[in-house]
Amino acid sequence: MLPYVILYNAVSLDGRITGFNADVELYYELASKWNIDAVLMGSNTVLIGFNAKPGETRDADLDALKNREKDLEDTRPFLVVPDSKGRIRIWNELFKMPYLRDIIVLCSRSTPQEYLNFLEERNIDYIITGEDQVDLREALEKLNQEYRVESIRVDSGGILNGILIHESLTDEIHVLIHPELVDDTGSGSIFESLDINPLDGPIKLKLIHIERLDDDIFWI
Repeated sequence: MLPYVILYNAVSLDGRITGFNADVELYYELASKWNIDAVLMGSNTVLIGFNAKPGETRDADLDALKNREKDLEDTRPFLVVPDSKGRIRIWNELFKMPYLRDIIVLCSRSTPQEYLNFLEERNIDYIITGEDQVDLREALEKLNQEYRVESIRVDSGGILNGILIHESLTDEIHVLIHPELVDDTGSGSIFESLDINPLDGPIKLKLIHIERLDDDIFWI
């Protein structure tokens, strides 16, 4: 069984997710009201958000998580991150986020064994699906089966959003539309369909909610 998946992004009027003055406080205020079991975040989003380079380690991360005990009574959401290349090594930084229960890394069969050992030494769970890349459909099914994840909020960039849309794994899309125009093709877009797997055509959506918030920001 697949979890219920909600894509959530703050965007400019021209659909960009960078290059404008996003109301971050409002973004997370709304997100905190949703009763979800996990947050799915792309590896690029993690690296950019924590100003880290692929493979970078920080002294505090090398041993801080070893012998870490899990709190089985914790009901906060999991953080789920696809990282089949083993690029993220700053997990201790992510554990400092107050709204997360634990971290689950999505890997593939091509993920280096050294990286899997790195995760095991820090008591970080991982799921292996797919060959060269993570099979997101299978990964979502395993999250539901093994961790009872029934609902997921996707807090990521256009590439992961595009894959989830292309593979029909999305149930709802929530956007906070800011009254700004970026007009920069180099800025990230809310959806980026891979050239090798373009969408077959427009996807028909149904409007289920629209609300005008402070500073002329619209929540759709």
